[in-house]
Amino acid sequence: MNRSTKVARRIIRVRSKISGSAERPRLAVHRSLRHISAQVIDDASGRTLAAAKDTELAPAEAKGKRKTEIASLVGKLLAERAKGKGITSVVFDRRDKRYHGRVRALAEGAREGGLIF
Repeated sequence: MNRSTKVARRIIRVRSKISGSAERPRLAVHRSLRHISAQVIDDASGRTLAAAKDTELAPAEAKGKRKTEIASLVGKLLAERAKGKGITSVVFDRRDKRYHGRVRALAEGAREGGLIF
């Protein structure tokens, strides 16, 4: 079994247990080696309600910070945008990543920003 098959199986395993609704949308995290982004998705209608990524941060805000600190800022930015749309509670979707490091930092930043999950 190759790596892409294993990743796809992990994503399917997580998504079989998690689904976002209008009342409680899904917070999906995408992490690459260099960047991190997150979306709040209503799976019933298939719409992205709010999104944030590290490239949207002000250069002065991110300068000199580690990737985990930047992930926390992205979580806070996403929480601010979601609360602006009236979203307070979400379901966390880590995809194929462990709840560790940058994924955890983003989740904790979103919690600090006021999202409940």
